[in-house]
Amino acid sequence: MNTKLARWNGLDEETAAAEILPCCGSTAWARGVAALRPLETMEALSVTSDTVWAGLAREDWIEAFASHPRIGQTHAKATAQSLAWSAREQGTPDEIAKAKLAVGNARYEERFGRIFIVCATGKTSMEMLAILEGRLKNDDETEMLEAAEQQRLITQIRLRKWLEQENG
Repeated sequence: MNTKLARWNGLDEETAAAEILPCCGSTAWARGVAALRPLETMEALSVTSDTVWAGLAREDWIEAFASHPRIGQTHAKATAQSLAWSAREQGTPDEIAKAKLAVGNARYEERFGRIFIVCATGKTSMEMLAILEGRLKNDDETEMLEAAEQQRLITQIRLRKWLEQENG
């Protein structure tokens, strides 16, 4: 078993939830995953994460979305670890792409009432802009489900990063 996972399994539930929270940003998700310990492997953690995520209310999803900075920006209501991961995931957009993303983010927020979320790992700023433009065409329910899927993907990446970090 991963040593970090073994240590995490031994924490009290509140501390365990607080420690894993940066991987997703939803307190209900963090509490739900922590409540289902012990989890022996990354695969078990991954499956548990997805199961808890799928069972959350829309408000819990929106809480997770709000923990991310807007694409192309660097601030959000998030933990320091979450912000650091976001910065690495998004890369550094050029100034033109940054300006276009700001306009797109504003249009998205006006249309859907929340930030645009996309799993940015491996995508250029122009690819993210194209995805944003495409998703602006979605109806509310389709877009909520797409945003939730993007958050699920981000969470899976962050869980792996979290387990790879040194113990502590």
